[in-house]
Amino acid sequence: QVQVVESGGGLVQPGGSLRLSCAASVSLFNIYAMGWYRQAPGNQREMVARSLSGGGTNYADSVKGRFTISRDNARNTLHLQMNSLQPEDTADYYCNADRFGDAWPEPSDYWGPGTRVTVSS
Repeated sequence: QVQVVESGGGLVQPGGSLRLSCAASVSLFNIYAMGWYRQAPGNQREMVARSLSGGGTNYADSVKGRFTISRDNARNTLHLQMNSLQPEDTADYYCNADRFGDAWPEPSDYWGPGTRVTVSS
């Protein structure tokens, strides 16, 4: 259906910023829902931010006002701009793509391999 690959993770100090990218194998115009999820050690995977092809977005309460999800349709890439990062944001971040909306509002079965974000001084 669709393949996605994340990039942009790394080590950042508290209060810092990172931008994650998710490259998709098909045009983002043809993907109904894309989202960022994260999983910290010992925790379940949780939704961070989601973007619909019609322009709608939603965010987890814990990241509202700090994270911004956006689509770069020209480059088939989904971004997650993360500002004011805190240690509790440390996790593996995964991109998810639901091409036809079959799974919505749940994530689809199409995940990237993930990228690790570590927030620490």
